Amino acid sequence: MKLTWYGHSAFCIEAGDAKILIDPYLVGNPVWQGGWEEPAEGVTHVLLTHGHDDHISGAAEILKKSGATLVANFEICMYLVGKGVSGDRINPGNIGGTVDCGGFTATFVQALHSSSASADGGGNTYLGNPGGLVLHFPDAPTLYHMGDTDIFSDMALINELHEPKIGIVPVGDRFTMGGAVAALACRRFFNFETVVPCHFGTFPLLDQTADKFVEGMEGSGVKVALPKIGESTDI
Repeated sequence: MKLTWYGHSAFCIEAGDAKILIDPYLVGNPVWQGGWEEPAEGVTHVLLTHGHDDHISGAAEILKKSGATLVANFEICMYLVGKGVSGDRINPGNIGGTVDCGGFTATFVQALHSSSASADGGGNTYLGNPGGLVLHFPDAPTLYHMGDTDIFSDMALINELHEPKIGIVPVGDRFTMGGAVAALACRRFFNFETVVPCHFGTFPLLDQTADKFVEGMEGSGVKVALPKIGESTDI
């Protein structure tokens, strides 16, 4: 499995024949200046955890150019269809559901957050419940992208049901868990082999480094991967 981080919570996962963009914040992202066109090349699926602009900004452009399949909750799917995304290329679900994506499956799990998009003319558009995504592959480790969330005790059930080995974990505080709490979540509820911190350093309001998370994971035996923005790493 190859993983590329584009800053914030935006990742590309390549496993088998699938090339998956998760929360592709590639338009307006202050720590990614590479545009959305190159990351969109060859993409088969775009997965979205929730509707905030710092997670879906770039999704419509990528979906329309690539012809990739959109996997998200029903409200987000319909919102992006309204933005010109093909209704024939959506694969909607909701919390607790699993959808077949061809070379992998995606299960929607809960997250403690909110979900909306900035509406034209002000206000916000409701985009359903926020979530995390658990990806099962036939020949690669199970991956859990937590989305934006705080710690919650039902993470133990997610681990029991899915046994993810790779965790993508928000650590930036203020809008999600901070690093110390995120480390507690990983250590108490999961048996990860590798964890990748995200959702930090993008804006001044967020923690600028993942240092608290790295410190909290010391002695756990879990590998903390810290890819540089735009660089790929094998997991």
